[in-house]
Amino acid sequence: MKHRLRAAATALLMTLGTLAALLTGALPAQADVQICEQYGSTVIQGRYVVQNNRWGTGETQCVNATDTGFTVTRADGSVPTNGAPKSYPSLFDGCHYTNCAPGTRLPKQLSTIGSVPTSISYGFVQNAVYNASFDIWLDPQPKKDGVNRTEIMIWFNRVGPIQPIGSPVGNATVGGRTWEVWTGNNGGNDVISFVAPSALPSWSFDVMDFVDHTVGRGMAAPNWYLTSVQAGFEPWQGGAGLAVHSFSTSVEDGSGGGGEEEPPAEPGACAVAYTPNVWQGGFTAEVTVRNGGTAAVDGWELGFTLPAGQSVTSAWNAALTPSSGAVTARDSGFNRRIQAGGTQSFGFQGTYTGSYAEPSAFTLNGRACTVS
Repeated sequence: MKHRLRAAATALLMTLGTLAALLTGALPAQADVQICEQYGSTVIQGRYVVQNNRWGTGETQCVNATDTGFTVTRADGSVPTNGAPKSYPSLFDGCHYTNCAPGTRLPKQLSTIGSVPTSISYGFVQNAVYNASFDIWLDPQPKKDGVNRTEIMIWFNRVGPIQPIGSPVGNATVGGRTWEVWTGNNGGNDVISFVAPSALPSWSFDVMDFVDHTVGRGMAAPNWYLTSVQAGFEPWQGGAGLAVHSFSTSVEDGSGGGGEEEPPAEPGACAVAYTPNVWQGGFTAEVTVRNGGTAAVDGWELGFTLPAGQSVTSAWNAALTPSSGAVTARDSGFNRRIQAGGTQSFGFQGTYTGSYAEPSAFTLNGRACTVS
């Protein structure tokens, strides 16, 4: 629960230099801005908001906003590690409690978004208890104020005895990486958390991979809205020295339109990552399909053959037919586009008899894929 009540006057704080840049279209180099006010904020690069966002403690916290990110320069006090963190110093695109980034395209309906390419670089410390959290907020309405319905958290790092909200529900491969997945509710909104198995200091990825997975789990819907994309830290103890060195994101339109559905595009090179979780008599599998071509694939069918004795009992993010033998996984509509160089993921649960084995070959829209 990082969204907290704040005075409306602090929601629109920005420097005079940034205002002038917005009016003239020029973006002069920005001097560092020190923010110690509880909900103080400033604009960097003319497009992202840096916020102190100290909502869970009365102790002093300060952040230094730079041209490319921010550094936590002071982080006094601590809170119990079995409860909520003390703050969420961060930067964002979109809207946070009526504080909207200049020129943002958010909120935007999920079904109209093709991709949200994003890049983040973190700076970590060891003498603190915290997570490095990338947050994605979704709501049924184009909400610019208050708490959204669903929060997606990507834990790039965690230090100390802390854990996500809710309980673990297994592992998932999203964006070509394997994550420990937790789901729960913090009393104000639903939360799904993707926890990296080890510290991930930087990464470039598509936010929509995580959104699509969340929709597939029934925690959002294609007609919902992406309201903000945020990157920062949740500290419980200390935190001085934590930094976001760089951050960039953009919201790209989907194909949209109406009329007859176009046939699936022919893919270029494709690769499939198949990640099973097996127990006696049963298993789940997360499948990630990468489009290695130079054009997007709009509508996909992934073909593979389940080994003898295996049968599908349920699936998410795709429809699988038949339940055994030569199976075809078809997109669910909201995830029909695989951008050039991008991925889409789906999963399923099944049963097996005898010894467990993995499928050995896959085809994307009829063309053979490599297996990674």
